[in-house]
Amino acid sequence: MTPTERRTAPIVFFDTTLRDGEQSPGISLNREDKLEIAQQLVRLGVDVIEAGFPATSPGDFESVQAIARQVKGAVICALARCVESDIHTCWEAIREAEHPRIHVFVSTSDVHLQHQIKKTREEVIEMARESVRLAVSLCPGDVEFSAMDATRSDWDFLAAVIRVALEEGATTINVPDTVGYTLPSEYATLLDHLFANTPGLDKAVLSVHCHNDLGLAVANSLAAVQHGATQVEVAVNGLGERAGNAALEEVAMALVTRQDLIGRRCNIVTTEIARTSRMVSNLTGYLVQNNKAVVGKNAFAHESGIHQDGVLKERSTYEIMHAKDIGLTDSDIVLGKHSGRHALKSRLAELGFLLDGVELDEAFRRFKELADKKKTITTLDLEAVVSEEMRSRLDLYSMVHFYVSSGSAIIPTSQVEVVREDEHLQGKAFSGGSVESIFQAIDDAVGISGKLLDYRVRSITSGKDALGEVRVVVEVDGHTYAGQAVAIDVMEASAKAYVRALNNVAQGHEASMARPERVF
Repeated sequence: MTPTERRTAPIVFFDTTLRDGEQSPGISLNREDKLEIAQQLVRLGVDVIEAGFPATSPGDFESVQAIARQVKGAVICALARCVESDIHTCWEAIREAEHPRIHVFVSTSDVHLQHQIKKTREEVIEMARESVRLAVSLCPGDVEFSAMDATRSDWDFLAAVIRVALEEGATTINVPDTVGYTLPSEYATLLDHLFANTPGLDKAVLSVHCHNDLGLAVANSLAAVQHGATQVEVAVNGLGERAGNAALEEVAMALVTRQDLIGRRCNIVTTEIARTSRMVSNLTGYLVQNNKAVVGKNAFAHESGIHQDGVLKERSTYEIMHAKDIGLTDSDIVLGKHSGRHALKSRLAELGFLLDGVELDEAFRRFKELADKKKTITTLDLEAVVSEEMRSRLDLYSMVHFYVSSGSAIIPTSQVEVVREDEHLQGKAFSGGSVESIFQAIDDAVGISGKLLDYRVRSITSGKDALGEVRVVVEVDGHTYAGQAVAIDVMEASAKAYVRALNNVAQGHEASMARPERVF
């Protein structure tokens, strides 16, 4: 591929929401959550889905394997260290995929070699050689090699390691900014250096994976694209280790909006962006900040009178994108209390929820309960309620009922009943605040004591009858777990969110204990 061809080739979108995104503190997705997100990523047009890191735990292996077996229409990739057992485990997890990819990595910076993996440069070169050779023998034609902490590595040594990976058959080379350290101009110069000094790199897919520690992940990704990168590694809503990864929605809309300057096409279906963002937020419990680019609540809002006047006269005066371009519509009202099962099923199908039988029955029951309390049900209401209902199917604990007595002149009293399989567990507490009281009552019922690290409440839509969404983060045995729930009654949402967090404790304990060092 010539430099001109490389700078005009379509951009491959490699999504790592299910691997690097899940490394965000408090996120613990189960297999069904991951399958739901993976299916939506296909509808979004993602080219490669990094489904997980199979060697970390049996649970992650099972999730990756389920995605490989069930999700069609994208390359299914899994991560492995340059360790023989990791690579074999990775292949067992993805081998049934329609299009599998093994992704191996090893550190290349001197600080990592000296303090983390304690290897010499010569040893790292041999690790790369043997691991890529093994991966190619298992998955010929699609092996990705990553040089962890590439942007802090000696450039000539980095080129030498990449050259070995190419010689052994790697088809994609990833040059990650693992700690979010580089600047756009510096990153561009590094890629130019690698192309000039690494024979064969011009024939491979060059990938970039940028972290946002200095707020430059998207800028660095775009700079790389303009200097020959043909794959960008991103995450929905910018999720990921520490400050996160380059946000998929921001990179995609930059490519679309500035097609005149960048001139690179991609397969992302932009009208699926808003829905994907909401789904990932609901399932991870990570709220999207109001002023978040592209998908934030205020992204298409105008407060200034001058801006409002300009937009009313001509949208392009202050809007470089249209809300409809990312899947937002002017009308959110979709159903009312008299709507039937067929109307609900049809609307859910439009939203990507293909429900039938018991699942549809439960969704319809929740919908009717909500419709009795709200005059109209919006798209956001429907997505929130159905996502929560689907996520609760595999919960170990579920809330039966709760009671809270509080007031300015009394000590709040709470009683709860939680069911675990066929066992009904009861708890009570007396404390200084209503929320604290109900959380302590749940602790008393299930026998798990969580330290509350974060508690947030927001409305899903406007109006006094709006659904309240509560997100909690708790710490148990040194690990953090998030829980999220919605209800018109904020106390009910709070109780359910806390129970969900404790469910994540139960489901995520094994994975948290087994996970090796976090990467990228």
